[in-house]
Amino acid sequence: MSQSYRVAILGATGAVGTELMALLESRNFPVSDLKLLASARSAGKTLEFKGEPLTVELLEEDAFDDVDLVLASAGGFVSRQWVPKAVRAGAVVIDNSSAFRMDPDVPLVIPEVNASAAAHHAGVIANPNCTTILMSLAIWPLHQVQPIQRVMVATYQSASGAGARAVEEVKTQAQAILNGEEAIAEILPYPLAFNLFPHNSKLTESGYCEEEIKMINETRKIFGAKDLKITATCVRVPVLRAHSEAINLEFEQPFDVNQARAILSQAPGVRLVEDWQTNYFPMPIEASGQDDVLVGRIRQDLSHRCALELWLSGDQIRKGAALNAVQIAELLVAHRWLATSVLA
Repeated sequence: MSQSYRVAILGATGAVGTELMALLESRNFPVSDLKLLASARSAGKTLEFKGEPLTVELLEEDAFDDVDLVLASAGGFVSRQWVPKAVRAGAVVIDNSSAFRMDPDVPLVIPEVNASAAAHHAGVIANPNCTTILMSLAIWPLHQVQPIQRVMVATYQSASGAGARAVEEVKTQAQAILNGEEAIAEILPYPLAFNLFPHNSKLTESGYCEEEIKMINETRKIFGAKDLKITATCVRVPVLRAHSEAINLEFEQPFDVNQARAILSQAPGVRLVEDWQTNYFPMPIEASGQDDVLVGRIRQDLSHRCALELWLSGDQIRKGAALNAVQIAELLVAHRWLATSVLA
């Protein structure tokens, strides 16, 4: 007897949805049946899985009947409407939106950081924000050796974080500028080609945007450190894929740079990228399509004896979204935390 699972992807035609399909196939996740779900705009399209064509189905009331696992990546509005229905139908949902992340009854999971939290789900497990995932992979191993007192982070977020249409818009804008024409912004609020601007998520009363607040609150929840001091500045940059982050970490005592480098060189999900002779460090162009978060330029903060600086680049569609979700699914299977369909 072997165990296999009936899986549904909610938001199957989006960038994360197609990445989820590719990862389920390449990582040989035990799928007995795969259902692709999307809105009326995408229903009827055909996508390939393991060499076979699958038709995208319309998301409707009975969509989750006989489904064990739902990988949802269709945005917060859709998740709030449909995830509870999937759970009532008997499925476990791994949700990539912000809808349930800060719900105290919903685990917020990065398998390399807080895998055991997934055991306590009540049908829903939340995938953290992409910038939170990338940062957490790099700083959690250090936090385990010496608790971090304060985090200061600046993000450099690619166009693909705003979707495939934003990527195409940046390409069109770049060509227009090179032709001496006006760069038109329709998807993003301002032209991004040859430009950058603070993240365009909604501003809160604190003056921080929602993206920055996500990093603060989610990191505290994942680390189980509600009083951890964190400040973030999120910036949209003219990179097509993969986000980067500049991080400053403050500890109670000095943290030896060589020890930090040795720790991160062995950390799961992290690849140390440093060549000080050639000034070669992580770059989004090399992080794109990679599972690992590239970390480097680890150095002593010259202004604070108990602080370190580091730099990272990571593929926010892959580890920052789809891969993390699939790893959570693998975790559920490995520990039998997911209802199973036993097949001969």
